[in-house]
Amino acid sequence: MRPFTVTDKPDSGPSSTSGSPVAIVTGAGRNIGRSIALELAAGGADVTLVVRTRRAEAEVVAEEVRRLGRRALVGIADVRDERAFARIADETRNGLGPPTILVNNAAVRRETSFLDVSWDEWRDVTGIMLDGAFVCSRQVLPDMLSEGWGRIVMIAGLTGQTGATHRAHVVAGKAGLLGFTKALALEYASRNVTVNAVSPGLIDTAREGSAPRHQGERTIPVGRLGRPEEVAGAVRYLVSEEAAFVTGQTLNVNGGLYL
Repeated sequence: MRPFTVTDKPDSGPSSTSGSPVAIVTGAGRNIGRSIALELAAGGADVTLVVRTRRAEAEVVAEEVRRLGRRALVGIADVRDERAFARIADETRNGLGPPTILVNNAAVRRETSFLDVSWDEWRDVTGIMLDGAFVCSRQVLPDMLSEGWGRIVMIAGLTGQTGATHRAHVVAGKAGLLGFTKALALEYASRNVTVNAVSPGLIDTAREGSAPRHQGERTIPVGRLGRPEEVAGAVRYLVSEEAAFVTGQTLNVNGGLYL
């Protein structure tokens, strides 16, 4: 079976009975997650979109996936909840086929002075990013090993490489994802499963309520904010057969802000 390719829709994918690879994307209701789901669908993948609460948003994205000619499911779960995500993984297997592409995108990005960060806030922020990636990866890796092909992509972030004030919990979670990426990549490289990270810089996304937009645009060498679609394009490359020799790497999509 010919795996997912960046250039066209596969005649037969590595997993599902419909001849298409099956992807699970967490945090898929908006912004980068939405763009990743649509980019994978455009490349020929069926997609399960996982969100914690925003079902209506996810259903809109699912309908966009279907308009691209692919199948889509919506799963509601906190990615830290192994039982809830196991249910979504089962629904994916039964409805679409065994998942062979996983994008760990779910995250929260708060700004709090370190001494004001409560234990609950620390665990919430780091848990969604790092514990969630652990839970999701452990659930779908057996499918990838059984199929003899798999792709895992972690969505990290610029602050996980540079640090940032008032974001110790976010930085710790994102940096942890980079280490987790390397560990899984080494462990499963011989099994035809690649594990990589995409690290976005300042991306022009919808923001909650009255939260300020990025103020660092002038410092970006290319002179503008990134687009969610540009992050999604990097993910599509990493899950493709063209990237079969790429594993354990971090692909920076930041306009030159961090070199």
